[in-house]
Amino acid sequence: MPHPREQLRLNVGFLINQAVGTSRDFEFDVPALRIDDLDLNDLSGSARLTRTAQGILVQAKMNATLPAECVRCLIDFQQPLSVDFTELYAFTRDSITDSNLLLPDDAHIDLGPLVREYMLLEFPIRPLCRNDCKGLCPICGENLNEVSDHHHAGDLDPHQDHLSSS
Repeated sequence: MPHPREQLRLNVGFLINQAVGTSRDFEFDVPALRIDDLDLNDLSGSARLTRTAQGILVQAKMNATLPAECVRCLIDFQQPLSVDFTELYAFTRDSITDSNLLLPDDAHIDLGPLVREYMLLEFPIRPLCRNDCKGLCPICGENLNEVSDHHHAGDLDPHQDHLSSS
């Protein structure tokens, strides 16, 4: 079994001399994967590689989870991510696109950097463990998701500055 990082490295040499329109599908199912500073779990999906006149077109759909911390209750959870991207690895510099991807001389495409970039773009700025997360009590810090009846004596206003004197 190849190293998980190697599962995103594809040999596309067989496509180079094929007719335009020839394609092949690759399936991915990787339990854990580290791409530089990004730890992905349960990476799954597929990529269709198609020979075009300009190069190798990659159309990928992938899902994974990423360790995160909820901004409301501060618990650790797995943030689900889903990406769908299309990129062209050009045969020559004349055919290169804005992505600046050129087919390597050894005809091995490493999808790792693309997967990393698209997953990071999909990661929310304010990750939530769930949409209805109640967060922490601003008075005592208790996780309000874990208690059914939470209140404080005197029903203190959580927005009032309790440290200043009257």
